[in-house]
Amino acid sequence: MPESFALIRLLNALFMGVEVKAFQSIGILPAEAAQQAVKVNKAFGLELMVVAGLIAFFLFVRMTMSVEKPNPAQQITELVYEGIGGLANQIIGHGYQRFQAYVTCIFLFVLINNLLGLIPGIAAPTMSPWVPLGLALPTFFYYNYQGIRAQGPKGYMKQIAGPIWWISWLIFPIEIISHLARIMSLTIRLYANMYASDMLTLGFFSLIPVVIPAVFLGLHVFVSVIQAFVFTLLSMIYLSLAVSHEH
Repeated sequence: MPESFALIRLLNALFMGVEVKAFQSIGILPAEAAQQAVKVNKAFGLELMVVAGLIAFFLFVRMTMSVEKPNPAQQITELVYEGIGGLANQIIGHGYQRFQAYVTCIFLFVLINNLLGLIPGIAAPTMSPWVPLGLALPTFFYYNYQGIRAQGPKGYMKQIAGPIWWISWLIFPIEIISHLARIMSLTIRLYANMYASDMLTLGFFSLIPVVIPAVFLGLHVFVSVIQAFVFTLLSMIYLSLAVSHEH
């Protein structure tokens, strides 16, 4: 994707101007402030496009919703909603509906960002480790918040400490490390798989530009779907463990 990508230039013009003024307000010279201002990268620009596209799509579905004659966009939405809902029902169980919006958004966001790598000249945003990390962190805070909300702070701490009180002093720090490791697990799994898939596709396009790369494009689609599914599945499992009262 060229550096002249219009959205990225616009975002840099908006945000960098604010940052430069903020730096200048604390006494930093204009030239130094411009160097310290953080530039919006391509991955962030693409992420914003995906978010805007999803919002526009769901607004369109909402405004054109029909019981008698559902349009293709509505049918796709219902298919995704029912599929994610059915999976959430199996994993989370009773009360899964209150988590369905979050896990559905996670699935669609990861899937579309993964599939952007199919466009020539565009690297999938999930190839950048900061994007999977930016998804893993809110998922971590979300399932812990829901666990505290469902069981109360004391009950959630008891769950982490384990059912046997006399070894809770050992179980508690191990569980805390295990929970923190989930952030790394979600991040590395998505980043590493998408990076490997993109590099493999790019390598074969460079070596054999016709016929054979089509196979790897299909493989990239498969990996994109699987990784979106796995990220969503793990999010559901963490939610299920957090809100479950059976220990």
